[in-house]
Amino acid sequence: MREFIVEADGGSRGNPGPAGYGSVVIDAATGETLAERAEYIGVATNNVAEYRGLLAGLRAARELDAAARVRVRMDSKLVVEQMSGRWKIKHPDMKPLAAEAARVLPAGQVVYEWIPREQNKHADRLANEAMDAGKRGEQWDPGASKAALDARAAAASPAPEPSGPPGDAVAGAARAREALTRTRPPSGAASPSAQSPSAEPRSAQSRSAQPPSAQPKAAPPQAVRRRPGAEPAARAVTDPGADDPPGAGAEFRAGEDAGVWAESRTGRDARAGAQSHGGTDAGAGPRAAADVRTARTVATPTVGWGAAPDLGAPATFVLLRHGETPLTPQKRFSGSGGTDPSLSDVGREQAERVAAALARRGTVQHILASPLARTRETAAAVAARLGLEVTVDDGLVETDFGAWEGLTFGEVRDRYPDDLTAWLADPEAEPTGGGESFAATAVRIEAARDRLAAAYAGRTVLLVTHVTPIKTFVRLALGAPPESLFRMELSAASLSAVAYYADGNASVRLFNDTSHLR
Repeated sequence: MREFIVEADGGSRGNPGPAGYGSVVIDAATGETLAERAEYIGVATNNVAEYRGLLAGLRAARELDAAARVRVRMDSKLVVEQMSGRWKIKHPDMKPLAAEAARVLPAGQVVYEWIPREQNKHADRLANEAMDAGKRGEQWDPGASKAALDARAAAASPAPEPSGPPGDAVAGAARAREALTRTRPPSGAASPSAQSPSAEPRSAQSRSAQPPSAQPKAAPPQAVRRRPGAEPAARAVTDPGADDPPGAGAEFRAGEDAGVWAESRTGRDARAGAQSHGGTDAGAGPRAAADVRTARTVATPTVGWGAAPDLGAPATFVLLRHGETPLTPQKRFSGSGGTDPSLSDVGREQAERVAAALARRGTVQHILASPLARTRETAAAVAARLGLEVTVDDGLVETDFGAWEGLTFGEVRDRYPDDLTAWLADPEAEPTGGGESFAATAVRIEAARDRLAAAYAGRTVLLVTHVTPIKTFVRLALGAPPESLFRMELSAASLSAVAYYADGNASVRLFNDTSHLR
């Protein structure tokens, strides 16, 4: 029985916007291109164009040999997972297309495989040729197509950097392990016993094909990985920022503290070593809770390159702060104990923009949101683009700021100066009126992290939440002290990402990305 490979892609310049698809049928045994299909389809979404490309590729394969086995390769995680039956299809425009694709060939003849975008260049170029033709008021001309030539030229070029969603570490982990294999010293040679600042840790995304010894001395902020317990070399508290909590929204000046995040110390923090990590019940003090690292993880984190096992795909949390509310530009405390404001018009536009950006990446598999209105609205905008459901998780809610809710930092300073001073100095201190301390928030976020990392191992999950939870996820991943919350800036509708590995280590992959808003 013959076997075909169908590679398909679709694109939309606007999402929805002018759209087209491309697909190619390849002989699996010889690698020969047997058929190409491309078409400009007018205004449509990216996902609809991808489904149209799939349909065209399957039909072309059937025309060549209706009895052949077909392996479909696409860089759309959404289409692959839906057609494989693992994800539900809810979007009304995609349901009929998916049903039609399922009828082209018997289900037992077709399997679906996700591939990185770099491996789908032939179909991608066909889709772009179709959209270019549509822009000229024409249809795609197979006789003028250069997609196959361009794809072959790209295949002969050096391998591009891994791509994927924010925090998708699968490709990077494979590259890092490959580099480790190539550069590991022979048996009997000395190997480093502790992680060197000049070497990117195993399973973290590699940004270079160079061996670890040739990597730059300081890792970039978006790819910093820390062993739990490692601390920054210096600490400082700046003026608080705005909206969710002004205190946790303090500005982190780009460049000013860049070296802090690239310097680490192996071993556990001295304070943490003297405190109990036995649990989060009433018997554990709040200071101990604030300094919890990852003692409850099943695997003990390791440091260094060594002969480590293949850790597999991590659980990747893509952390999305909600869009603006009316309180955001006024820089007011807005936690879980206040009025629960909805998104402003600006916030809704931000939510649509981040939704479009995540749809283009196409690799978020689940969406969880805090129960507050602003996060549920933001999550709903993304879910509508991705065709996914939103699960509300109470563990992702913002800190309760007690009597400070709705006040500016200056107003709190004027009314409750002693309480504010204590709160800035001590993570155990509660806001006036019995709000939630940062120590208590850390306990809650750590519990949510452990629970969700276990539930979504190997998956990419979008967590739509708030300033304090996101900064706490990052702080715990870096092993940074509680006061580091005051040294990070987190913008509305920004994206951050942390990957959690089977050995208990974490990799901060992205922080405060707002490129989709510009």
